[in-house]
Amino acid sequence: MKLIIQIPCLNEEKTLPVTLAELPKKIDGVDEIETLVIDDGSTDRTVDVARRHGVNHIVRLTNRKGLAEAFMAGIDAGLKFGADIIVNTDGDNQYRGSDIARLIAPILDGKADMVVGDRQVDRVVHFSPIKKKLQKLGSWVVRHVSGTDVPDAASGFRAYSREAALRLNIISRFTYTLETIIQAGKKNIAIGHVKVATNGKLRESRLFTSIPSYIKRSISTILRIYTMYEPLKTFVKIGALIFSAGFLVSLRFLWYYFFVDGGSGHIQSLILSAVLMLVGFQVGLIGLVADLISGNRRLIEDCLYRVKKIEMDTLLIRKSSNGVTEKHESRQAEPEKNVK
Repeated sequence: MKLIIQIPCLNEEKTLPVTLAELPKKIDGVDEIETLVIDDGSTDRTVDVARRHGVNHIVRLTNRKGLAEAFMAGIDAGLKFGADIIVNTDGDNQYRGSDIARLIAPILDGKADMVVGDRQVDRVVHFSPIKKKLQKLGSWVVRHVSGTDVPDAASGFRAYSREAALRLNIISRFTYTLETIIQAGKKNIAIGHVKVATNGKLRESRLFTSIPSYIKRSISTILRIYTMYEPLKTFVKIGALIFSAGFLVSLRFLWYYFFVDGGSGHIQSLILSAVLMLVGFQVGLIGLVADLISGNRRLIEDCLYRVKKIEMDTLLIRKSSNGVTEKHESRQAEPEKNVK
């Protein structure tokens, strides 16, 4: 059983040594523990610090691509390096390394394929009262949208089995935390949660500049991912709402037509009701088309899962026959841009 602990980093030369020092060296039920640092275009000495502290694997992104892409680069690399379990933690030492054993326990016991660390936000000292309330509200929304019972949806302290990691496909470039939970719920991945503790704050969050910005981007991510997995339900509800508004307007016209003045001077209501009901019907039809596209997406994701599984199994067979290199460092270059 091989565990890889991945740490997405952006200019973490000061905090990374503290984070690495807290990581466990041995866990019952785990044969190997390796570390993986994903450098998201850092401009400081993060990579040098990682090398100096004996990090097993380093993935370097040429420029800053965002937390979601750095996370997926780590998941992809972890699978290629033969991980049976991948734990994601932060480079700012927000989470306690001693909790990793508790975090992966449900996976080792075969009770879950994905486990989220519950920070118990009420106990996080450096969270403001409004942030705690917003965290709870956001987690409540994600629970209802995803059909899961994760109490802390924004927590980045997570463990994934090999099977769950192979099925992950992140679309958002903002953050992976909300999307992966919704995906897990819609893909019927066994998801659990355990209570974890947090360390004191070493730096400010780099994920968002303000709470309104975080709320806006989080709502956008939730709506986008939910619509992607439940298009028919989403568009039919919107279409029904618009159609109902048009129907109510038509009742107003009929009232004036039969009981007041024969509808004189109320032709605008008739036109408005016709437009609203037509638009509502068309939105419902869009839902049907989107549902067909969603079916194709599920088939494509299944094919992608099979391709990934074949690729990873082939790599493991090749490594077992040729021997495994202890340390790896890869660099993902920025795609070439056309110069005018």
